[in-house]
Amino acid sequence: MACHMSLSSRLNKAVRQQYMSLPQGGKCQVTYIWVDGTGEGLRNKTKTLDTEPASIEDVPEWNFDGSSTYQAEGSNSDMYLIPVRMFRDPFTLDPNKLVLCEVLKYNRLPAETNHRTSCNKVMEKVKEHCIWFGMEQEYTLLGVDGHPFCWPPNGYPGPQGPYYCGVGADNAYGRDIVECHYKACLYAGVKICGTNAEVMPSQWEFQVGPCEGIEMGDHLWVARFLLHRVCEDFGVVATLDPKPIKGNWNGAGCHTNVSTKVMREEGGLQYIEEAIEKLSKKHAEHIAMYDAHGGKDNIRRLTGQYETSNINDFSAGVANRGASIRIPRQVGHDKRGYFEDRRPAANCDPYTVTGAIARTCLLHSEEEDEDKSK
Repeated sequence: MACHMSLSSRLNKAVRQQYMSLPQGGKCQVTYIWVDGTGEGLRNKTKTLDTEPASIEDVPEWNFDGSSTYQAEGSNSDMYLIPVRMFRDPFTLDPNKLVLCEVLKYNRLPAETNHRTSCNKVMEKVKEHCIWFGMEQEYTLLGVDGHPFCWPPNGYPGPQGPYYCGVGADNAYGRDIVECHYKACLYAGVKICGTNAEVMPSQWEFQVGPCEGIEMGDHLWVARFLLHRVCEDFGVVATLDPKPIKGNWNGAGCHTNVSTKVMREEGGLQYIEEAIEKLSKKHAEHIAMYDAHGGKDNIRRLTGQYETSNINDFSAGVANRGASIRIPRQVGHDKRGYFEDRRPAANCDPYTVTGAIARTCLLHSEEEDEDKSK
C-alpha cells in the first residue's frame, strides 16, 4: 500500500488537533474556492477577516495569479474572485467559512471557464417556472499512484455484481471517505440528499438537491471541493473521469433530475413529455456541453453498454437505464414529477448542464417566437 496512499495523510493527526483547538482571537478564516482554467479543477486560498461574515455581502472581493491556474498570461495575470455563496467550514469549524467564487478577468468579464454568469442569466429568465434540479455525482477513488483504491496491485477484482450498494470489506472499498464527506457536506450546509456505492468497485455516488436554479451548480461545486479535500486527508484521490477503467466496467456519470412547477402538479407528465421532445431536437448540442472537454470524454462512456445510451442516439423511456432520458416508474404511475437526463458525464460543469436544460426546455420556444415577430 506504500505508493497507494500519500505520505501527508500519515502525518500525526493528534498533533494537528492540538493546534486546531486553539482559540482564534475573535478572527475568522475564509477560504475562497474557484474553478480553474481546466474547467474541472478547483483551487482555494484563505484570508483572515476581523469578524465572522453574516452574509455573502460581508465577504470582500479578492484576486489571484491566473497564470498559475491556466487562466491568464504572466504579463497580465491578476484575476478577480467574486464571492457568490457561503458555507460553514467543516475542516477548521465555526466561525470559519468556505466561499465559492466566480472568476472575472482583468476587464471584469467572466473567465472562459466561468459558466456561472451565463447560467444565472438563464435562471433569472425562467424564475417563474421554479425549476428544480438534483444531480447524482459519481466518482472513483484512486491511490496517488493512479491505481483504483483497494484493487489488487497487478490485476482486477471480481466482476461487477456484488458492489452496487454493497456491504462488507470484499465489496465496499473506501466507505470511511464517503461517510466523512457526507458529514462534511451536512455541516457545511450543502444540500446533499444521499449516497451509495456504485456498480464498479471503489466507485461511489452522492446526490445533491433538490436545488432551485443557480443554487444547483453552487452546491455541487462545493460538494466536489469537500470530496477532494476529504480525500486529501485520507491520502487518496477522487477522479471524475467518465470512464476511468477500460473494459467491462461501468463509467461515471452525473445524472441530472429536472422538474418545473407544472411538472410537479397534477397532470405534469404532459409537460415532462413536451420537455423531452424539445431535448430530442437539441441532442447534439447538449452532448457537446455535457462533459468538461466538449464531448471527448463522454464518447468513452456513452457506448450503449453498461447502463448508458449511445452518444449518437436520443432515446427516452419509463424506468429505462439505457435511455438518454429516463422517466422514473413512479412518475409514469403518478403522471407527474420529474425526468432524469442520464447523458451528463461525471466531470460536467453543473452550470453548463442546468443552463442548457433550462434554456432548451423553457426558453427556446419563447426566443424563437421573438425572432419570428421581428
